[in-house]
This record gives sequence, structure tokens and C-alpha cells, in this order.
Amino acid sequence: MSEHTSADKPVPMVLIVGAGLGGLTLAMLLERINIPYHIFERATELKPLGISAMALAGNILPIFEQLGLYEDLMQISHPYPEMDLYNANLKKLGSMSLMGHKIATGYDYRLLSRPKLYELLLRQVPADKISLKKRILRTEEKDDRVHIYCADNTTYEGDVLVGADGAYSGVRQSLYKRLDEQGILPKKDLENFSIAYSTIVGVAEPKDLEKYSQLKEKHSFFSQALDQSNRNWYVINVPNNQICWGVGVQLTQEQAKGQHFRNSEWGPEANEAMMKEFQDLPCPWGGKMGDIFDATPKNLISKVYLEEKMFKTWHYGRTVLLGDACHKMLPGAGQGAINAMQDAIIIANGIYNMKDTSRGSITALFEDYYRQRYHHVEERFKNSALMSKIMHGQAWTERLLRHVVLNYLPYWMLKEQFAKDFEYRPQIAWLPLIKNRGTGNVLPQEGRRKKFAAEAATV
Repeated sequence: MSEHTSADKPVPMVLIVGAGLGGLTLAMLLERINIPYHIFERATELKPLGISAMALAGNILPIFEQLGLYEDLMQISHPYPEMDLYNANLKKLGSMSLMGHKIATGYDYRLLSRPKLYELLLRQVPADKISLKKRILRTEEKDDRVHIYCADNTTYEGDVLVGADGAYSGVRQSLYKRLDEQGILPKKDLENFSIAYSTIVGVAEPKDLEKYSQLKEKHSFFSQALDQSNRNWYVINVPNNQICWGVGVQLTQEQAKGQHFRNSEWGPEANEAMMKEFQDLPCPWGGKMGDIFDATPKNLISKVYLEEKMFKTWHYGRTVLLGDACHKMLPGAGQGAINAMQDAIIIANGIYNMKDTSRGSITALFEDYYRQRYHHVEERFKNSALMSKIMHGQAWTERLLRHVVLNYLPYWMLKEQFAKDFEYRPQIAWLPLIKNRGTGNVLPQEGRRKKFAAEAATV
């Protein structure tokens, strides 16, 4: 057993459904403390899904230091000092500086491709603890255990079931069906997602590196253009001479109707008609967007519907949800994946501190997880919606908001907002805490055992 577990302490068997960033983070943490677990993934192969580029901030970077993975992360990411927005003719609309984030938290924003982060996390999880082609049909609790039933007629049981299987979570749907039949599910949890944008994303690998001078730099350029037709397109350079890109259309309420559940499975297929609509538009770095498309392997292109919803019910009995399964955010603030990883940290901390595997102990763990997370997630959810309006919105109120934020928002105000937004930085309970090296406040760490109390009080 690890030094962080006790041979005479009961440990739960954890079933993790979904091998996304949240599921892998939880598995990685359980691996470190020898808690038995297994991941069940419905896809036929492991692959990162969602927006092609990711920004990691000071509210998640400390755990990479705790785990000894910080230098690995630095190698696959670039600092991200600002983002530039342009109109359709590439006239600059303004910039937003992110340097206040480093002052407040002590960390640069780091930009990297989602596949690289996925690979880093996947290397921390033994391959034999992941099963593919496991689509969940239903779940149930019986004989003081939780059971999952898969489409291939296999069944599995454990003490804890974690639904980390995305916005259209099979675990959530099965749980909610049972709760609705009992009349205890809030009606709000049965409402559809709010769909805001239809996008295509990809990771280009241009062969002519001289064509884009940004690839020579050691920091990321985030360059986005918008036109009056509710369209937006962006390019971002990341390490290894790659360009993450996206093209999107803001949907009206009428256009969004009928799109529900079309996003239940991410796919590598490109929507050729939509890409054709963007291919002749000017790339902010020169040339056309079609040049970027041509430099992108087909398997690195995905169709994405960007949508949002905050669920009220995150757990019941021995089942708990994390990430998009319980809070799907728009990507404007880059907080969706970060919050899924924070969910995993709090759940792992709770499992580490469990007294036993009884239903009562597990319920207490989940209630504490919800108490710690819901308010903070709700704030990030609202912030993500606001930032998405600033970054992509084309209603006249959104254009006015963007103009004010990019050109008139005082730097000191932005810095103070960063300090407030990133004061919540949960860390791993059983490892030495990383001390705050920024000017911003850090909320007290929860989930520490008594022997760490003195250390936690000094951080």
C-alpha cells in the first residue's frame, strides 16, 4: 500500500465512467494513493474531445507542481499574455491583457493543445485500468453496491460510481430517470441545454513554418476575427509548430431548436459545408483560413455544439457526477475542463479521508463535495457565459460590451477581477501544499487531515 493509505482502512472500489480530462484526473489521483478503480469509456479509442486549444490558469496549475508534472506541462504549453480581436477586414477591435493573472496568482496563463494535455494525463493511468467500448445502458444500487450495465451485456459493481462521461452522460440520464420516477428530481434538471454556437475546431500542422512567424515565438498569440454574420474564427500557436483553430456561428434561438442531442458524441468528421463557408475568409496571421484547414489532419477536426447548463442534482446514493455531466460551460473563460479537474481533486480528497465504505460515509463525502464546489462552479459558469459574449457575441449589446472591455476597462480593475476569480485553488489533500506566490488572496484549503493543519494555516 502507498504511504497515503492504511492497510487496515477499508478502501472503496471506484467505477469511473468516461475517460475525458476529468475522469483521467480522478484516476491519476486515485492511482497515487492505491485506491482501486477502473475507467469505462464508450468510445472505441481514446482521444481528446472538445475545443482544440486549452488555457490552464493559476486555479489548477498548483496540482501539477504537487504531482511533479509541472515541468512536463511547461514543455507542452506557452505563456499566454493577451488576446487580440479583429473585425472581418482584420482591423483590430482591441486586446485584453492577461498579465494581471500572473500578478494575482503567480502563474502565467498557459496555452496548449488539448491532445497534449490528454496525453500527459493518460500516461499517469495504467492501460489495463481502462476499458473501451463500454456504453452504459443503466445503473442501479442493490446489496449495498452500485452496479453498471453496459450495451455489450457486461456488468460491473463497486462502492462508488463517478459519472465523468460528458454533457450527455449516460450515468446522469440513468440516475435522473430513477429520481424522476421517485418524484424527487428538480424539474429544472430535465430542461434542455442552452445551445449558443455551432463550431468546428482543429489542430493544424503546417509544413511551411516560414508562412506563420508566430510559430517561432515562445508565447502564444490568440487572434480572433468576427464579422456581422454571427461568425467568428481564431488561430492560436502552441508548441511543436501546431496551430489550434476554430470557426463558429452564433445560433439564434430558432436555429438552436432541434440541435439537442446531436452533440452526444464528439466526432473527428468535419462539416464540409461549414468549412467551405470559412475557407476564403482572411486568417489573422495572413493568407486564408482554407490554408489552415488544408494543413490539418482529418482526425484532428471535430464538430462541436457549444452549450451550457448548470444541473442542481450532482449526486445520489453511491453515484456522483463531475465536469460536463453536471455543469456544462461555454468556453469563453476557458474554465470548463479546469472545473472538471477541480471536481476530481475534491472527490479524490474526500475518498482519501473516508472512514469506511458505508453508504452513509459516501453520502457525506458527496454532500461535502457539493458544498465545496457548487457555489464556485456557479460563479465560473456565469463568468464563462459573460466572456463568451465578449469573445463571440454579435448582438448589439454584446458588441458594445466587447468594445468597452477591450478598450476602456482599466488595467487595475482587470487585475482585481483576476485576483477574485482565482482565489479558489483547491489542492491535493495528501501532498504538501504549494504556497501562494501571487499578490491575490487564496481561500483556505479544505480536506486536509489534522497532521497537515499547521502547514495549511501557513499557506
